Amino acid sequence: MHKVQLFIPCFVDQMYPETGMNMARVLEKLGCEVSYNPKQTCCGQPAYNAGYQEDARAVAEKFLNDFDEEYFIVAPSGSCTGYVRNYYDKLFENSSNHNKTHKVRSYLYEFTEFLVDILKVEDLGVSFAAKATYHDACGALRECGIKSQPRKLLQHVKGLELLEMAECETCCGFGGTFAVKFEPISIAMAQTKVQSALATGADYLITTDVSCMMHIQGYIDKHELPLKCLNIADILAEAV
Repeated sequence: MHKVQLFIPCFVDQMYPETGMNMARVLEKLGCEVSYNPKQTCCGQPAYNAGYQEDARAVAEKFLNDFDEEYFIVAPSGSCTGYVRNYYDKLFENSSNHNKTHKVRSYLYEFTEFLVDILKVEDLGVSFAAKATYHDACGALRECGIKSQPRKLLQHVKGLELLEMAECETCCGFGGTFAVKFEPISIAMAQTKVQSALATGADYLITTDVSCMMHIQGYIDKHELPLKCLNIADILAEAV
């Protein structure tokens, strides 16, 4: 039995809590012993990206203390996972937290890579009759190298026709504060993503990161387009 600690990122906690619950349901169905520390907060990525490294370090130190370094940590977010893996070393270089950082990083996984790479599961016995396309979120793809894992899981969903869009690896335009500081560019990028998804004839756009979902769905809703965003955890929990 794998002992798993849930890391629930800010966007999931505040805006898509059902995605976090669905991830937990899937992990429990697969025999994992799941725990959640309610004292956990942010990984510190927003502060770091905005240039506030000292504030980011303080939040990151809390993150290290919120999790047991001996057990797996699983998150429904390639963005937060990628940040911890790639930037905590810089924050804690030559510090007393250096060794602990390495241990925590080695046990932290994004949800789909944990299912496929650690649990060796691809078919969860899920049915979802629809046409869908997949969006490669930047954090998952570029910082974690996650490409095949979500597709392997979706290809085993009965009734789901998975259609690749031309712009699957193109950024959706959210990028945290980028969407605020460069709003026109951000909207244009969302438009490109949505048009590419619609061109496949898909009913749903599926991704690993709820921040991308929020941004893309906002564009879809504003323009009343026939497309809906879903997190992969929400589909995989259908059978639970």
